[in-house]
Amino acid sequence: MNLQQLIVFREVMETGSVSAAARNLNRTQPAISASLKTLEENVGMELFRREGRRLLPVPEAHYLLSEAIEIIDRLHTAEANMAGMRNRARGSLRIVAMPGPSVFLLPDFVSRFKADAGDLNITLSTRSSPQIINLVAAQSFDVGFCDIGFLDTTEDNPQVGLFQSEIIMCNCLCALPLDHPLAGRPVVHARDLDGEKMGALAASHSTHRSTKKAFEQEGVQFDLSVEAQYFVPLLHFVEAGQICTILDPLSAETYRRMNQGKMRVSFARFEPSVPFGYSIVTPKYHPQSLITQEFVSKWSDYVNGVIAAEKVLKQSAT
Repeated sequence: MNLQQLIVFREVMETGSVSAAARNLNRTQPAISASLKTLEENVGMELFRREGRRLLPVPEAHYLLSEAIEIIDRLHTAEANMAGMRNRARGSLRIVAMPGPSVFLLPDFVSRFKADAGDLNITLSTRSSPQIINLVAAQSFDVGFCDIGFLDTTEDNPQVGLFQSEIIMCNCLCALPLDHPLAGRPVVHARDLDGEKMGALAASHSTHRSTKKAFEQEGVQFDLSVEAQYFVPLLHFVEAGQICTILDPLSAETYRRMNQGKMRVSFARFEPSVPFGYSIVTPKYHPQSLITQEFVSKWSDYVNGVIAAEKVLKQSAT
């Protein structure tokens, strides 16, 4: 029993005539009759009683008709769904991201992506960067977005072989209270912040170590006053005039987008440079759907665009 036989059988049952079924299916009457005969041989019983030119279905034929309709409808649904996936108009996308971008930038980007993608089911979760790697390595999410400051990417880490990563590198900025004497400068050096109260991520994060090293490089004290798990909360302390901080470009962009027209923080290029790395991670043994591939490509372009715009802004200010 195959699909074509079931289609012929359903047409004969619904029209009550071999000739009508042949006409509707654009096939010859002998081909329709042969298909019915083969179907009866496959199921091991007659499905129709022949009375002259009339075909009278036996009771078992009505059961087979209900099954045939369900099978054919499910196939048509599957074909429509696959067409939607092929055309990026239907599918699902499971994203897990670190807290900073999850506050505003990523949800805003995903909502616009969903609007363009059609019937798309979205799961958007927030976790720490190490947790993101665990989840993606377990093949539990389609895409992860994290920073590399906390990550163990050595060959000794057994998870390294379970995910793929696109690294996007950039340099950190300096965030100052808007009324700070240094506010408005295109470049702020570590030596300019000698004696200033500073905010930073935890000591285990690479930016903490790099920032401290930059201060030491210029022979000034790194006076740490506030630590946080991620950068966006530190900007509340910057607004209050209590600290300055060295942070990544996406956190600065998040603040700008959320505080248009009422910004109380000034951003500048920081020297010596403090590197920061973002990572777009995908599971290695879970093939990417077309919609996932498109999302990864567009999100990568967006992040690189923010970094590039920041560079242009600071260069023009210089």
